[in-house]
Amino acid sequence: MQKQFAAALPRHLSAERFGRIAITALTRTPKLVDCTQESLFKCLLDLSAMGLEPDGRRAHLIPYGKECTLVVDYKGLVELVRRSGDVAKIHADTVCENDEFEHSMGEVTRHTYDLKNDRGEPYAAYAQVTLKDGSVQAEIMSKADIEKIRKSSKAGQSGPWVAHWSEMAKKTAFRRLTKWLTLCPEIQDSIAKADSYEFPQMRNATPQQHVLPDTNPFRKKEEVPVIDEDSAPDDDKWEAEPKEEEEGQ
Repeated sequence: MQKQFAAALPRHLSAERFGRIAITALTRTPKLVDCTQESLFKCLLDLSAMGLEPDGRRAHLIPYGKECTLVVDYKGLVELVRRSGDVAKIHADTVCENDEFEHSMGEVTRHTYDLKNDRGEPYAAYAQVTLKDGSVQAEIMSKADIEKIRKSSKAGQSGPWVAHWSEMAKKTAFRRLTKWLTLCPEIQDSIAKADSYEFPQMRNATPQQHVLPDTNPFRKKEEVPVIDEDSAPDDDKWEAEPKEEEEGQ
């Protein structure tokens, strides 16, 4: 497969390095050997086209039964967005009961907390991007909205949703924010391709249709795209074992 990797990879990644990282991923997750070769190599080729490595930090190869599933991590999404060249700063965080948090017209204006004291339970998460022209785009999600995404996830009761809820909450907010950024077609295609693995119902959708349901109350009504809420995606599958689809899914 090395020649095919070389044809798809951008200049900053070598086929040899990509191959070594792929083998390391197989060693780290032995169940990948049980996946079909077709699904495994498809994930690797799509990753090479995105210019991301299956290093367990920016992207993950997750065995889901006999199928290899590609999950692009929060850090992988950040890397894709930064390639647009328009982003000056990216920040995401959770908001807890004892934090000082203020927002205005959908933009976070103040968020501080005392590191010496317990922050309390999280009740929201947000992601905010400052563009090079000085404009700010943000996405603020309540815990209830995040939990709706979690409940639709096949891995919502296990893995990182249980062990690292805050990180998953930040990723959910940032993923939704990316849908409102002006990105080049290549970056849009990469994000849409990543979504198509995590959300099978989006595999035949165009990049413009890969939009999560919007819950920002400050978004101008005319900016909100018309979508079918039944297409709301599952979130990360990670290493969850496959289970039967719920009735009506």
